[in-house]
Amino acid sequence: MTTMRPSLDRAADLRTEPGIIERLRGEPSTRTIAVRQGRVRIVDGGNDRVSLLTVDPSDIVEATWALLGRDADGAALLLAALPPEADSLDTAPDETWLGLRDLGGRLASHETELLVEALALAGWLRDAPFCPSCGGGTEIRQAGWSRRCLLCGKEHFPRTDPAVIVAVESPDGERLLLGANANWGGRMYSCFAGFAEAGESLESTVHRELAEEAGVRLSSLRYISSQPWPFPRSLMLGFRAVAVDEDEVRADGEEIIDVRWFTRAEIATALEGDGPVGLPGPASIARALIVTWLEDHE
Repeated sequence: MTTMRPSLDRAADLRTEPGIIERLRGEPSTRTIAVRQGRVRIVDGGNDRVSLLTVDPSDIVEATWALLGRDADGAALLLAALPPEADSLDTAPDETWLGLRDLGGRLASHETELLVEALALAGWLRDAPFCPSCGGGTEIRQAGWSRRCLLCGKEHFPRTDPAVIVAVESPDGERLLLGANANWGGRMYSCFAGFAEAGESLESTVHRELAEEAGVRLSSLRYISSQPWPFPRSLMLGFRAVAVDEDEVRADGEEIIDVRWFTRAEIATALEGDGPVGLPGPASIARALIVTWLEDHE
């Protein structure tokens, strides 16, 4: 979770230049991020820190290419979205290919921004080859940032679906409400989240999701920060809220199988990994919201 300005220049001015990908692939300064099945190559930097490994474009035999932007020195950054069966770069050990959840908190902030962009764009290039309007095949345009239907001519762009995630505290501010999703088998508790529906404001989404999942009404609500989450194409918008009545909470029994109020001491213990329940990993905005709540009350 961050409020800082983006460090990556996405170079939108270059996207419509004819032959831009081919030109940049031939420039010695160009850096390429290879993505395969939602994973990227990394270099071990020691002390649990890693860096993204950029590869030589000439080493890649088969890929879908896109322009990610420019780095701080003005060098081009390209995406090479590899097919699952790609044999290029296969000499690299499997452990050097990691996903976003594996890399949480281990990359510098500017590299995390680049990683999320690369994963999101690679996922769209992989999953959206056909026109959603007529089913026709598409051609990639704007250096990987749009697709034009070869039949009806409509142009399509990468989608971003808004979702809310909310840290709810008790009226006295002494406890935090977390829920256990059915998919986690009761082993982990987190903030409450859900997608905005058609025609719905973010504020309405927050109130609806908390009523549906935890049976709780909210007396106040404020926006905190956001996090792009490319699984597959979400933008998580983080909020803090205060419950009207902490005694009225209940799990919906389907998506959320349990809801609990946690004290600050219980949260601190769980964050250290010593408690009976787990909390979200360091890559998630959910953990950032929990940590922020704890720090605000210390």
